[in-house]
Amino acid sequence: MKIYGIDFTSAPSKTKVITCIESFLEADILHIEKFYRFTDFLSFMDFLLRSPSWIAGVDFPLGQPRKLIENLRWGETWTEYVALIGQMTKQEFVETLNQYRQGRANGDREHLRQTDRLTGAISPMKIYGVPVGKMFFEGAPRMLKAGFSILPCHPTDDPRIVMEVYPALIARGIIGKQSYKSDNKQKQTSEMKFLRQEIINQVRSPISKTEYGFIVEVNRQLDGECISDASGDTIDAALAAIQAAQASRQANYGIPETCDRLEGWICA
Repeated sequence: MKIYGIDFTSAPSKTKVITCIESFLEADILHIEKFYRFTDFLSFMDFLLRSPSWIAGVDFPLGQPRKLIENLRWGETWTEYVALIGQMTKQEFVETLNQYRQGRANGDREHLRQTDRLTGAISPMKIYGVPVGKMFFEGAPRMLKAGFSILPCHPTDDPRIVMEVYPALIARGIIGKQSYKSDNKQKQTSEMKFLRQEIINQVRSPISKTEYGFIVEVNRQLDGECISDASGDTIDAALAAIQAAQASRQANYGIPETCDRLEGWICA
């Protein structure tokens, strides 16, 4: 089974790319073998559309909080509001969220989904700092338009399955809340490199079979990329692939039947 792990960005360029790890889950081994880097959305989507069957773990929000959707009257289904947002420009989307926050009390400006509260993820409305709201804007409408099966928001018969994952959860389980990456070159340290090495060592250890249900094998070149890439994009894509593979072995991909399909779910 082909498994993709995708570290996303809302503004791909030569200096900040979309990173995709390609792996294969066979029996009790996840073979992490290849990586791709995309500097624009067109080449990224062309790549995804090229293969007829895969499971992808994407590191960006696939949904928005129910409270926001209902307050803005964006629609009653995930498909409806994502299609609506897909017709906006990025500036229109950002301005809509900025206007929504104005006048609201502290603590009620950026809502959390149920799955965010459970995993410790930040609000998918956030458009500054770590702009996951912009990632949602650029990612979710493209996934919908491509016709992929999007879990649990928009499941279809398409054999290309997309799920939201959160690589930081694996990292935290190994090194706690220590920082192992930075996009700012001035903040990148040798200690972070050591921590990336520790993460890779742990996910490759025999104990990982107990944790994930399979052994993780990383080829030599990709192993080096995960450690040397100080931005953390490569290692995060690898962790996203592990989470997608782990979810694929669980009933209903580990998504509870009671989850809010309007908001989506983090498979982790």
